[in-house]
Amino acid sequence: MLRRWLGLALLTGLLAGPAGAVECRTVEHAGKRHTVGIVDPARERLDLFLKDDKGAHLHTFAAVEALLAARGKRLVFGMNAGMFHANSEPVGLFVVEGRELTPLTTAAAEGNFFLKPNGVFAVTAAGAVVMESVRWQASGEKARLATQSGPMLVIDGALHPAFRAGSTSRLYRNGIGIGPDKKVFFAISNEPVNFHEFATLFRDALHCRNALFLDGTLSSLHAPELKRSDVKFPLGPILGVTAEKPAP
Repeated sequence: MLRRWLGLALLTGLLAGPAGAVECRTVEHAGKRHTVGIVDPARERLDLFLKDDKGAHLHTFAAVEALLAARGKRLVFGMNAGMFHANSEPVGLFVVEGRELTPLTTAAAEGNFFLKPNGVFAVTAAGAVVMESVRWQASGEKARLATQSGPMLVIDGALHPAFRAGSTSRLYRNGIGIGPDKKVFFAISNEPVNFHEFATLFRDALHCRNALFLDGTLSSLHAPELKRSDVKFPLGPILGVTAEKPAP
């Protein structure tokens, strides 16, 4: 596995210091390049963002950075974290600091979010999980933070049944998965990919048994140490690694 990683890792960086470290790699899979951020939730702080202290939607990484700076913190790494309505409110479950701001939905409708099974990414007392929405609902788990999106990319090691290898629907996509060591894998494609290609990245290259699609087209990454902070479209939920600002 180490040789495989060495062959795939075209760029490796460590974002921030010991408190707030994110390992970033450029991974080539199926002929397409992706940026992958690896976070240990047992050591690093993950937070979800949607609105500022006055209730206005943040929409950008820069706005999150300004919010955190006022609190003596910084955004080490970030990614858009789920789909949202025209009013910028999350489509499904959204939990911040243990408070459920939007309930889980199991409704049927058109669009990627509702391509069942969809799923939930959550951080609980036991660690980070990616789980099908109906399983999450049945589990009774309590989350410090949670965001719902869809479709699931990988379900207990199997690809979502709707994905087709020859699909011509290729977009920039981002998602999140849980690795075999319980680390969280963020991935964003650096060129258009179809769902099958993106899902096999998580299953075959990152060895995630469960992974969740977050969005396409507006997929955005904030990784200052890579000199990257995407500004494409106004974002809804944003998931990030935060840390204390270093002393002057």
